[in-house]
Amino acid sequence: MTSLLLEHALVDGVVSDDVLVEIEDGRLSVVRPGADSGTRVPGLTVPGLANCHSHAFHRALRGHTQAERGSFWTWRDQMYGVADRLDPDSYKVLATAVFKEMVATGITSVGEFHYLHHQPGGRPYDDPNAMGHALLAAADEAGIRIRLLDACYLSAGFGDGGMLPPEGVQLRYSDGDAEAWAERVAELPVDRTGVALHSVRAVPREQLPTVVSAGAGRPLHVHLSEQVLENEACLAAHGITPTRLLAEAGALGPMTSAVHATHLTDGDTGLLGRSRSFACFCPTTERDLADGIGPSVALARAGSRLTLGSDSHAVIDLFEEMRAVEMHERLVTMQRGHWSAAELLTAATADGHASLGFDDVGRIAVGQRADLVTLDLESPRTAGAGTSCESVVFAAASPDVRRVVVDGRLVYDGDAGAVGRALAEAIEAVS
Repeated sequence: MTSLLLEHALVDGVVSDDVLVEIEDGRLSVVRPGADSGTRVPGLTVPGLANCHSHAFHRALRGHTQAERGSFWTWRDQMYGVADRLDPDSYKVLATAVFKEMVATGITSVGEFHYLHHQPGGRPYDDPNAMGHALLAAADEAGIRIRLLDACYLSAGFGDGGMLPPEGVQLRYSDGDAEAWAERVAELPVDRTGVALHSVRAVPREQLPTVVSAGAGRPLHVHLSEQVLENEACLAAHGITPTRLLAEAGALGPMTSAVHATHLTDGDTGLLGRSRSFACFCPTTERDLADGIGPSVALARAGSRLTLGSDSHAVIDLFEEMRAVEMHERLVTMQRGHWSAAELLTAATADGHASLGFDDVGRIAVGQRADLVTLDLESPRTAGAGTSCESVVFAAASPDVRRVVVDGRLVYDGDAGAVGRALAEAIEAVS
């Protein structure tokens, strides 16, 4: 058993002082504010954060895609170049470094949206899940909990005569059809994997139900209406929006996460809310790619729970993602106070973990997994900001993370230099 005395800790939605936590078998067995025993941990401790949408290899693009004008689609061409250079060994090294960066920022669970499956040209590896196994091994080495969201990706998009076949690097993404994809995914460990529809432009309408069926009882994530062009093409091909197409395929529900959900009609928002689907916003990526600002408040009012992701990893900082949701609403409405700090923390913790199928993570409470993130209260950002939820969301940033515990095990002790060196080596190797 481990006994820690947390100087300040977020318990039941408020910050309490001198909180004793006892950890047994990776879970919290005692949580008692106002205590005076245990190994003292200075700072403000919050539950572990959940990064609900990640493409690990995109981290190699940071700083290399900003030199000229363009769009999501021109950025995608650069991303494809990185994807074409990876193999299981290099991907494992890169993903390990990226996951270690996440841990160093307070992230204890990641939803890895994985679509880079096969060899160049589309031929499967001897182990058809070699790339997925590389990601699972990388998470183990980094000390982060993972939900590998294996994505079905079969098409290059909508065409005049139907769905376009994959081409170029997209051949590495495709299993040929949804049945073959499902057979491959069935060989992955069920307790660590979920499923994903890459998007309605990447999976033909008639094959959507196969993916939904294969993922029954597990988290299902899908890129939804990130781009206006995708909406327009879907309407032209099927006469309905991407959200309604998913609804008709049975893809919406309380285990589904609609990633981005940026360009929605009122009807789309209602469908997502009534189905209790999660809405995963990735504000730093959405602004980096000029996607737009999604209707977070409208979705919440309709019944969807907000979660957060760093997606392309232009930034890995869930504190920035939290406050960006509120700040973007302020820009759109020219009013303040749409999301409270407590609500945003719930999105980044308990609701985020739940969307990945980890219902026992995200709160400092008896019975929960012992995921604890401690922030420095004396940094240039946090000094004088207090010890409230507001100070966490609107003052703190990822460099303020000093200590990270996952399942009761210390996985980060503040050595950011080691994380940076590993990233530099891994990215250089695939550049």
